[in-house]
Amino acid sequence: MIDVRAFEAGDAVTVASWVDGAEALTTWSGNAGFSWPFDPDQLVAFHAADPDRHTLVATEADGTPVGQISLKPDARRWSARLGMVLVSPQARGRGYGAAMFQAALRVAFEEMKVHRVDLGVYTHNASAIRLYERLGFQREGVQREVTLVNGEWWSSLTMSLLAHEWTHG
Repeated sequence: MIDVRAFEAGDAVTVASWVDGAEALTTWSGNAGFSWPFDPDQLVAFHAADPDRHTLVATEADGTPVGQISLKPDARRWSARLGMVLVSPQARGRGYGAAMFQAALRVAFEEMKVHRVDLGVYTHNASAIRLYERLGFQREGVQREVTLVNGEWWSSLTMSLLAHEWTHG
């Protein structure tokens, strides 16, 4: 069982330690503007600059952080963009991603009262796409070659889940 709480500046050191290279940084943060080498100060500044962003940290029962996920509401607060999903390397493959998503969807649909949650995922990230589809997200479309990484263009798939489609975990 995991607990979920709001991101705190002190979490930045741990979260930043999970990002082990420029490619991993882009896979996690997309075009958010982080640079390699990545350091905790970039993450603290990113969150401080946007008080509307809801960033959640998943922890084990002993308080050890195992993941991070963010929700960014649109201007009308009708929808929220889910992103910056990261599970610690030691916790991957143990169900934490799905549990974090359910917690974030609960915040989005029950607390924020949005109608829609969407996300972007790079098309080569098959394991993430499988998870999102298993959680009920629908494919909407592909933005072709939106991010340049090590001389290779990556395309992004947009997926969404509507409030009435959510199965409440």
